[in-house]
Amino acid sequence: MSKTIFFSVGEPSGDQHAARLIDALRLADPSLRLRGFGGPRMAASGCDVDLDLTSHAVVGLLEVLPKLRQFFRFADQAEAVFASGQIEAVVLVDFPGFNWHIAKRAKKFGIPVYYYCPPQLWAWGGWRIKKMKATVDHVLTVLPIEQTFFSDHGLRCTYVGHPFFDAVAETELDRPTLDALNASAGTGGRTVAVLPGSRTHEVHRNWPIMLQAIRRLAERHPDVRFAVAAYREKHLQECRESLLNSGPDLPVDFYVGATSEIIESAACAMMVSGSVSLELMARNTPAAVLYRVGRFLYAFGNCVVKVDSMTLPNLMDPSDLERPRDQRAFPEMVSVGSPNPAVDFLVRVVDQMIGDGEVLAEKQQRLEQLCQRYARPGASRRAAQRVLELLESADPSQKIGAARQAA
Repeated sequence: MSKTIFFSVGEPSGDQHAARLIDALRLADPSLRLRGFGGPRMAASGCDVDLDLTSHAVVGLLEVLPKLRQFFRFADQAEAVFASGQIEAVVLVDFPGFNWHIAKRAKKFGIPVYYYCPPQLWAWGGWRIKKMKATVDHVLTVLPIEQTFFSDHGLRCTYVGHPFFDAVAETELDRPTLDALNASAGTGGRTVAVLPGSRTHEVHRNWPIMLQAIRRLAERHPDVRFAVAAYREKHLQECRESLLNSGPDLPVDFYVGATSEIIESAACAMMVSGSVSLELMARNTPAAVLYRVGRFLYAFGNCVVKVDSMTLPNLMDPSDLERPRDQRAFPEMVSVGSPNPAVDFLVRVVDQMIGDGEVLAEKQQRLEQLCQRYARPGASRRAAQRVLELLESADPSQKIGAARQAA
């Protein structure tokens, strides 16, 4: 009889990571049935998606509150599936605010719960570790710092690596786009990638600072062009309009859907903090990292955030955290208040990288060392193998006993 695994995935990035895990599971055991809450990528990989949860993705308390009743209905829907007795295991991917409820309801029926791409409790919200220990049987960690944190807190866990590196390895770069980027490079043949963020509020906060930095850098390096990787068409239009309003004579080109090609062709980058830093690391493209926040969020973050970095590659090497922020593998700055220090930071770091070949080579060497240690493709395959091992060793009597109690 085939076994059924239930997935709960609530974000577009998680949909991609779960889809690769599903591909690996189906390859290892074609008899598996995979169903649950997810998105279109999971459905395309053969998962029976009962609910497109990714279309209900929310960020922050203000977005969650109006949808609380709806999310509880979704959790009830999952519980009805668990009560059927057909689910052998539950795999959660990120989205902790909702997935805690899924885990709790699965444990009510004695169903093993495995967390892939777990919440970043090591960074903030560490008080939730008790909840995780009570509801999660095994954690499939994707960062070394996660493995240390969860292991130290007594959770069973396996380090499988980050699935983002699977995505980079599988991405086939578009040759016409690469050719266009190379053809539009400055007279010195150099391009600086500009990554203003994937969320609209990130673009609004950070692009004006980046634009000021581009203006100053263009004056110092007239042979360099800047390629802006917009995540959405509306972001491209907003950035371009801002450029035109402030002076259209800058050597800037705009692209949508070409982030990988821009990173591959660039000598270096300026970027808004995000998981794309892993792709920059994998493609050996050094970058200056910026994230602008309001005063309230900055003060709140200082109270609850426990790690001194917002950039994932920097967190992979604990020794790097001992360096000043502007001397790390990815120099980084959190901007609050006046934007001028952030502009100065971007100009200083990027100027060093495009103006001094030795500085650029040293940063590339550090990224290469990080890649050799951590950027191993195969995270999805390793995660699938561990899930199947855990399934094989699960105690069915716990599931039967819990189901009787629930009844």
